[in-house]
Amino acid sequence: MRHTLPIAPQFYVTAPQPCPYLKGRMERKLFTALQGEHAEKLNDTLSKQGFRRSQNVLYRPSCADCSACLSARIRVADFTPSRGQRRTLRRNAGMRRNATSPWATEAQYALFRRYLDSRHADGGMADMDIFEFAAMVEETPVRSRLVEYRDPTLTTQKDPAPDTLAAVCLTDVLEDGLSMVYSFYEPTLARRSLGTYLILDHIEIARAAKLPYVYLGYWVPGSPKMGYKAGFDALEIYKGGVWQPLGDPESHEGATHPLSVDPIAEQVARIILPDSRPTKG
Repeated sequence: MRHTLPIAPQFYVTAPQPCPYLKGRMERKLFTALQGEHAEKLNDTLSKQGFRRSQNVLYRPSCADCSACLSARIRVADFTPSRGQRRTLRRNAGMRRNATSPWATEAQYALFRRYLDSRHADGGMADMDIFEFAAMVEETPVRSRLVEYRDPTLTTQKDPAPDTLAAVCLTDVLEDGLSMVYSFYEPTLARRSLGTYLILDHIEIARAAKLPYVYLGYWVPGSPKMGYKAGFDALEIYKGGVWQPLGDPESHEGATHPLSVDPIAEQVARIILPDSRPTKG
């Protein structure tokens, strides 16, 4: 006998807003609250269906005329770094990693501000203050870690002391992998390719923990901001209700066509929800 969650999660759709990835398009999201004793199971189950976490909400793009945002993950066992990615690993060989509980600090926020001001000054998070930053980090009902990276040889104008904080990633630990919720890094170190390095290091963390996947968020065909993800070996995307190898990136450009979108009601009807533990009686 199947036993469903005591209270089935309710799904909602956000109002349309300008898409940050494809100019001239509007974006909306399908979302549900993530809370209570079944939060981890719901996060695990919906992550396998293309959802992402933001604080205590799970969401998935659900636009009216486009289905281009495709959830992406790397198969850890099959991953082989490219020549350029091996160079990135060598450039950051002295980096020290420290995984901590999700607790925000002033040093993290200072790095976060430098990153936003340099890379995403006109983005939706540009006005985030330290209290909103702390909420983003600390409001998690699931198993999360804040992974800090420090370089003993690095100093910056803002932090002249050695062993400066160089990068941070908020990471969820799922039953089948690591989900990189949000990462940021020192913008003056462009040559170090720290965004790529964080992904490569999370692949190693997952491999050591015997977890099969690293979830990267969304890959968008035709979007310059998301193109770098296609450069990772063993990349899968969630498309048509199944995970499949990325293959030729150009073959997915049809996802931007209006007829590629199913009605919201059909999308919700196909969502698989987790079972809770069987109850007696």
